[in-house]
This record gives sequence, structure tokens and C-alpha cells, in this order.
Amino acid sequence: MDRREFFTLKRKAMAPSAKNYAGLRQIYSNWTPQAGTLSADQAAHLLKRTMFGATKADIDYFTGKLVSAAVDELLNVPTTLPAPPVKNYDNTDIEAGDPDLTIAQGATWVNSVSKGVVPNGQRVKSLKCWWVGQMINQDRSVRERMTLFWHNHWVTEIGMTERPTFTYLISQLLRGSALGNFKKMVKDVTLNIAMLRYLNGYLNSKSAPDENYARELQELFTLGKENNPNYNEDDVKAAARLLTGWKIDMDTEIISFKPEDHDTTSKTFSSFYNGTVIAGRSGATGGEAEIDDLINMIFAKTTEVSEFIVKKLYRWFVYYTIEPDTYTNVIKPLAQLLVSSNWELKPVVSTLLKSEHFFDPLSQGCLIKSPLEMIVGMVREFNVVFPDAADYVNQYYMWDYLQDQSAQMQQDIGDPPNVAGWPAYYQIPMFYETWINHDTMPRREKVIDQLILNGYDRNGLKLIIDPVGFVYNNFDRTVAQDPNALIDAVLTVLYRVPMSDAAKAGIKQQILLSGQTDDGYWTNAWGAYADSSPIAAPGSAVYTVIFNRLQSLFKYLMNLAEYQLA
Repeated sequence: MDRREFFTLKRKAMAPSAKNYAGLRQIYSNWTPQAGTLSADQAAHLLKRTMFGATKADIDYFTGKLVSAAVDELLNVPTTLPAPPVKNYDNTDIEAGDPDLTIAQGATWVNSVSKGVVPNGQRVKSLKCWWVGQMINQDRSVRERMTLFWHNHWVTEIGMTERPTFTYLISQLLRGSALGNFKKMVKDVTLNIAMLRYLNGYLNSKSAPDENYARELQELFTLGKENNPNYNEDDVKAAARLLTGWKIDMDTEIISFKPEDHDTTSKTFSSFYNGTVIAGRSGATGGEAEIDDLINMIFAKTTEVSEFIVKKLYRWFVYYTIEPDTYTNVIKPLAQLLVSSNWELKPVVSTLLKSEHFFDPLSQGCLIKSPLEMIVGMVREFNVVFPDAADYVNQYYMWDYLQDQSAQMQQDIGDPPNVAGWPAYYQIPMFYETWINHDTMPRREKVIDQLILNGYDRNGLKLIIDPVGFVYNNFDRTVAQDPNALIDAVLTVLYRVPMSDAAKAGIKQQILLSGQTDDGYWTNAWGAYADSSPIAAPGSAVYTVIFNRLQSLFKYLMNLAEYQLA
């Protein structure tokens, strides 16, 4: 049996049958808020769905808080955007005369236009490293998780826009709009330089209308393909004519509107849009005014737009299969809330995350972690130490290693595979299961094994999981020295599916007790370490005893299929 077969069988064994699932779901398909305070298990579930991983410190912080207060705090995203990426590379092979030559290492490159192949290649790596760094160093809010959601929704690919400055700008737009107004976001992205470049908006003129963005605006970004009836090809063509005239000066990276390239004739839309006619406009503001009319016309299809985006949010936070009762009792009410909230996203996400439905036991441990979720969550949960900002060269090197591992597992931040995003978020019927295959599963195991065993070395520094430090810094003496309590506590952090008592007993005996039957073996070993003064150093006999067992414990747990579930 290969790893994919093993994983598939394990997942099926853990999942409820479709019949039972649908029946139980009906119990929780209402908007009764989850009552009371968060247990540690519920806090871990909430955090793993709204952040990247759930550290022990974060679980402790939210445990005992009222559900509504905890969700409110997670949705209180910072208004200040993070500092931009820096030049972590030197000037080797940068073309003569390129402005990048004058940027000092450690300073940001985002405000300087470069047309060189070498500096833009370096900037791509810098941007991707920085983006992973934002995930690792996220605060206690949903912002970074929502930024990835929108990056998968409003897809642009650095490999096609060719300018990492463009991708930086749209990433900050998405970050700043994480829980903002969806309708406003549609206009902001429509006129964003990365999107204009990616879907050829800057080439769209009255003499040669380009339909790329006009099509995806309706098909992938606002309405979807599943409506009956739906917009048609004539609507795509009319929208393309309406969007003409926007240009990018690649020498200055400035957007402008050229009235002479804009189609000022009236645009007539199909019966799907009630035969709406958008009057052509001339002058410097004509193009933007028509875009406003187009967006108003699309958003007048309130049911279609609201249900389309709510389904995507549901699949992101809860589960990818939407049962008929879930559609009726969850999707439709949330969609109505989105419309009545004037397209503000925060009330919708808040209502979803505070509901009994979200905390339904069947909503927990049912999603396969994406590569970024697994990698970033792992280094965050184990409190892996990175170089600080002053050592930005090595800090970026370590981020680059993690980003490269994620890319090898088919999630390359900044470069989704196509305009539809990563297949795991839309490909029926597999959805998240597409993350696991004969190529990616061994890669997941490889990066886990490297970080728990030998670590990643670069420039004399090492990125590695410290198993002893993890236990010593996260659990009090009572838990750390009791092998039963320790396994339970570790599983609360690392797992989102229950493990049987028999399995835990086997792990305890074979790993923590080294085949013995007396719990005192581990208790005494931990006591010898914790009571040593000064604390036993790595390499010492006392340290080595517990290090070897904890290293084996974490390697074993992370190599099981259950670790891949969130």
C-alpha cells in the first residue's frame, strides 16, 4: 500500500458516512450562536481555521473566552499594513544602469521601477519570502488567512505580470480589504495594476477589445458558472467594450485612462441583466463611471453574487461539500446577510464563526491542510526560531526554504497555477483531497522529517524543531512529567481528530517509556532534566534521554495521516 492509498483509507475511516453526515448536519444547520466559553479543543479548531496553525500560547489565550468575544478579537484585523519586503540580495549580475543597483541592501525595493531580468527575478524571491514571513509572524487575527483566500480568488501570477512590484501592490490591497466591502473590492481590483496586467486590461481598446477580464469578472469573481439562466457571450463582449481605455506605462508603472481608446458607444446586456443599457461616456472620467455602472448592474443580481461568494467563504472556513440542507439553512441566510449588510464581509464571517454550525464536531478535522497551512502551522506551533529582522539576509533565506517546500507541494505563493486558483479550492469532487498525491505526500513527510531530525542549515544557522524546548516552554511540570497527560496535551495542539485510548497507550509505551510499562520511567526522566541546575545542556546524558523520546514522539505523530487534517 503506497502513501496515497494509506492516507485515503485513513481519512475514510475517520470520516462519517454521507448518510450519517447529512443527518447529523441538520441538527446544527441553524444560526443559534455557540453558547458559553471556548474549551481548549474548540479554541484550537477556531484558530486552525482562522490562522496558520494554533500555538499552545494562542490556544491558552482563547480558552475560556466567550465565543463571541474570541471571534470578535480574531476579526479585529489591524488597520496598519505590514512593512514592505526588503532587498535581501546583492548586486551580482544586475544589469548596468538598472535602478535596483542604487537600492541599499536592507531597504525596500517596492517603490523603484526595474526592468531588468536579474533584479526582478531576485525581487520575486524576496516577495515570496516576505509573504511567507507575514504568515509566520501573523498577529492574532484572521488577516493573513483572508489574504490567502483573496489571493486564490483574485488570482494574479507573478510569472505572467512579470513585475513583482505589481504583485506586492495587489497583495497589500487584499490584505487591507480582508474583511472589508466586497463590492468596493471588485472595483479596486478591477483597476489594480496587477490585474490590469494579468488579464490584459491594459491592452483592451475600442479597436481591439480584449475579453479576458470581462469574462473572469463574471465567471470567477462575482457570479460563477452555475446560475441558470446566466450571463452569455454577448454580455462578456459588452463588458469588454465598457472596460476599454486603461493603460499601464511600464516605464513608470503608473495606470492611466486614455479617453481616445475607450469605446463610448452604449452597451446593451442580455435578459439575464434585464436588458440593461449602460450609456457610453466620454472624457477623463467616462471609463470609471461606466465601471461603476457595470458593477452596480452585476451586484443587482443579489442572489447570484451573494451566494457565490458565501459558498467560497464556507468552503474556506468550514467544509468543501455543501449538502442540500446546508445550502438552505446556512448558505442562503448568510447570503441574505451579506446583501442586507450592504456587501460588508465582516458580519457574514462573524456570524459563521460564532455559530453552532461552525463548532459542529463534524466540521472539525475534516479539511486537508494545504502545503502552506502545514508548513507555516508546523513552524509556528513548534515555536521554531528564525533569525530576527536585523539579520534580514538569513531571515529571508529561511523563509525561502519554507516557500520552496510549499511550491514543491504544488502551492507556490504568488503563482497559483491558473486564473481559477489552486484546484483544491474548486475542483469537484476532490477539492482539498487534491493536495495529497503520490508526489506531494512524500514531500510532506520529507520536510517534516528534516525539521524534526537534522534541520535546515544555511550560513551556519539552523532551522529546526526543538522537541525538548517545545514541551518545557509550553506545558507545566504536572503535565510534562505525566506521559498520559503529555500525550493528551500535545495532541490538543497538533491534531484535530481524536485518537483512541488504545493508540495513545501504545505510543506511550513504545516511545515515551521505551517499551517499559511503568509510567515512572518517563516521570523520573523528565524530573532529572527539569530539576537539573543549571538546566541540562544538549548532549548531556540527562538531556539525551528525553530528547530522543520526544523527537521520536513528534516524528511519529506528524508522520501519521491525522496530522494532515485541520
